[in-house]
Amino acid sequence: GGYTWEGINEEAALAVALNDYLTSRSYLAGFTPSQADEKAFKLLRRPPDSQHVHALRWYRHIAALQKCLFLSGRSFKGKRVQPPWSPPAGTDVPQLRLYNSLTRAKELFVPQKGNKVTWYCCGPTVYDASHMGHARSYISFDILRRILKDYFKYDVLYCMNITDIDDKIIKRARHNYLLEQYKEKNPQPTQILEDVLTTRGPFKDYLASTTDPDKKQMLERLDAAVTAALEPLQAAMNSKAADDMVQPLAQTLLESAKDLLSEWLDKQFGSQVTENSIFSILPKYWEGEYHKDMDALNVLPPDVLTRVSEYVPEIVEFVEKIISNGYGYESNGSVYFDTARFDTSPHHSYAKLVPEAVGDQKALQEGEGDLSISADRLSEKKSPNDFALWKASKPGEPSWDSPWGKGRPGWHIECSAMAGSILGESMDIHGGGFDLRFPHHDNELAQSEAFFENDYWVRYFLHTGHLTIAGCKMSKSLKNFITIKDALARNTARQLRLAFLMHSWKDTLDYSSNTMESAVQYEKFMNEFFLNVKDILRAPTDITGRFEKWEAAEVELNNCFYDRKASIHEALCDNMDTRAVMEEMRVLVSQSNTYIANRKNAKLRPNRMLLESIAMYLTNMMKVRMFYSSNTVMPYLTVLSDFREGVRKIAREQKVMELLQLCDVVRNDTLPELGVRLEDHEGQPTVVKLVDRDTLMREREEKKMMAKLAKMKIPPCEMFRAETDKYSQFDETGFPTHDAEGKELSKGQAKKLRKLYEAQEKLHSEYLQTNQNGN
Repeated sequence: GGYTWEGINEEAALAVALNDYLTSRSYLAGFTPSQADEKAFKLLRRPPDSQHVHALRWYRHIAALQKCLFLSGRSFKGKRVQPPWSPPAGTDVPQLRLYNSLTRAKELFVPQKGNKVTWYCCGPTVYDASHMGHARSYISFDILRRILKDYFKYDVLYCMNITDIDDKIIKRARHNYLLEQYKEKNPQPTQILEDVLTTRGPFKDYLASTTDPDKKQMLERLDAAVTAALEPLQAAMNSKAADDMVQPLAQTLLESAKDLLSEWLDKQFGSQVTENSIFSILPKYWEGEYHKDMDALNVLPPDVLTRVSEYVPEIVEFVEKIISNGYGYESNGSVYFDTARFDTSPHHSYAKLVPEAVGDQKALQEGEGDLSISADRLSEKKSPNDFALWKASKPGEPSWDSPWGKGRPGWHIECSAMAGSILGESMDIHGGGFDLRFPHHDNELAQSEAFFENDYWVRYFLHTGHLTIAGCKMSKSLKNFITIKDALARNTARQLRLAFLMHSWKDTLDYSSNTMESAVQYEKFMNEFFLNVKDILRAPTDITGRFEKWEAAEVELNNCFYDRKASIHEALCDNMDTRAVMEEMRVLVSQSNTYIANRKNAKLRPNRMLLESIAMYLTNMMKVRMFYSSNTVMPYLTVLSDFREGVRKIAREQKVMELLQLCDVVRNDTLPELGVRLEDHEGQPTVVKLVDRDTLMREREEKKMMAKLAKMKIPPCEMFRAETDKYSQFDETGFPTHDAEGKELSKGQAKKLRKLYEAQEKLHSEYLQTNQNGN
């Protein structure tokens, strides 16, 4: 370091100087010569004399390095360094795109805040049984939600509402209440007949004036059913038949004509039904039925569930803010949204989803509800396009206090207020059925953007396609209105979900026997593959035998596996195209089946690890991501646990100790052998857990050891003193002398207890000895 060879010209002098310099330095370290080494080597034209040991060794070292560098074609100059590296060109990675109704195109999905996705979904209006039209939306969104969470690994917050204040609910609740009251009065057959005949006049007029063909067909069926029940009763009464014959005929007529009677009763007495609780019984019942249906379909519950009835104060505040922002106005105790004022604002746009529907009075009136389209209500608006934010309650409707008087929320405002209160000024995804785009979702957007004074309340609007029944529009009039319970009586939840997965979530889905047969066959095809792989994996092998040499057939199948996985990823990125995913999975299973068959024909074992990888991948795709994580044994274990809990309760009440002991044997010995842990908690249901059997065996041994240790700790003088329900007096050693009633113990009893006492003495002595030894 720092030494130069300039000015030393003579080789001999240079060799001496170099030898002196190198005597105290390391000169053989490293694989590349320094610049000083290069200069010195050039000045010495031949090796130094052998008396200059260090200079000579250095010279040979540098000469050898120079030869290596020459042979490798590298420059002698500069340090030896790693060659330059460049990454491979690679290929484009597919990115998730979703069909966004706001643009009517597939858009790149970009959440607003990192990995978090906020999602609001329009839930059901709970006034009747959930049907397959509901299932179309809720199963489809459950599939998309699971793919976002489990496949793309987004952190999804899913919020859904329950509409439990609505024109349909109010009308149905009133009808039910008035009909119940009518029945409670036990009307006589003559009264029922007279009332039904009275209702038929207005009903026939309504039937004659109905132009909608589906609605007309429904009314005609109803009329035919009433006629069919009416004629036998009239005949029986004309012939003065016995009461026990007339009464059932009258009840049949009452049941057939309940829609006519309830409508007739409502016109007379509907305005007198004002108690809010009457309007909450119906939606509470049907909400419960809806949740049961969703559980049966294995649809994940929302993270947040909001009910309109619980958000009335927030809705009132929301309406007040819209008015103060200049987009709402009060009229006769109701509040309306000023669509013209909003649409002419430079920062806003009305009807973003379906701009061509603006002015469609039929759609707007359906959105307002049957009870809100009377002539006086329509005249309250500045424009026919305006819609209600808050409706003044008329007699016979539930009501809540507000700055504008007693009233109830409009239909669209509920979602805006509830979603806004949970998800804030902008959400990533809003979902609902295709038929909700206008006016419901367009009005939601307008209200919320008027409230938040922004233009981005929803970033991606997802709308599920319609559901048809065997190619026809689903409607009660065509008698093809299928409830979820009806559908589940015909097919399993897994098969229904498979049918949904085999269609695009945004297109029309036809629910028919052909559709379901395709789903059933697909399920059988996949199940058979899993059974075959399980059979192959069950074949005995040692730990190294699991790893078998790959031949051309394994390489080919593995290439197919990776190609299919890439195609599946591409399909999921393409608007979550589950239809294409299902087809790719079918191809992968077909290839795997061919491979298995070829190996077996050649009397060779299929490769276990490769088939297990394929089966595990498919299981994850089917069960965890797009399907549902379910353990088929769990329902049976829950039934067993509940039965055991019932037996324990009876055994405790009737002091049948043998039964309690049997229940403990099931918990402590039988079920752990099967990998099942039962955890009993006082006053709480028993917890059922599936745990690895070896873990449970270890736990059992540890419990036995702990129980034995606890027993060993008790000194013999204390073992009986705690049993005050059995003994009342003891001697100085703690040995019992009298029973609980004060009677002296017999010699036989004392002899038995003495044996227990001595056994405890021995145990406790062992414990003390162990403690002294420090164990």
